[in-house]
Amino acid sequence: MSNTPTKVRRHLSDDMRYRLLKHLAEQPQASQRQLSQVLGVSVGSLNYCVNALIERGWVKATNFRNSHHKLAYAYLLTPSGIEAKTRIAMRFLQRKLEEHEVLAQEIAQLRTEVAAAQEPAGEAVSYQLSAVSYQLSAISGQLSDEHEPLKADG
Repeated sequence: MSNTPTKVRRHLSDDMRYRLLKHLAEQPQASQRQLSQVLGVSVGSLNYCVNALIERGWVKATNFRNSHHKLAYAYLLTPSGIEAKTRIAMRFLQRKLEEHEVLAQEIAQLRTEVAAAQEPAGEAVSYQLSAVSYQLSAISGQLSDEHEPLKADG
């Protein structure tokens, strides 16, 4: 079992870990305020998450002077952080693919229901059902676009 406190494990979901590690890898000099805005969490929550990753040894914080000559931090993924990001990305991808499959099945079922309902329907109802079918197609397309394969970091 991990030596990370239960509170830390419970608070940091795989989704948050992945998204935070991904942003730190892409923008190591981003401030916690910037990261909190990107991730949609409070600065306090983001600070808690970053500190949990530092405690795990996945991230190292180093000082540097930013363009305003203020002391700031760069958050660098450690080798174990890079490995963890890859493992988490694989779990994240698997879960999202499973969610996609469930949604695809629901969409197929709804399309069947819509098609069956269109046969006896009047003109106004048929128009509404066509609009719903169009919306379902758009949602299905968005889901397919969102689930492009993740590339492992090198």
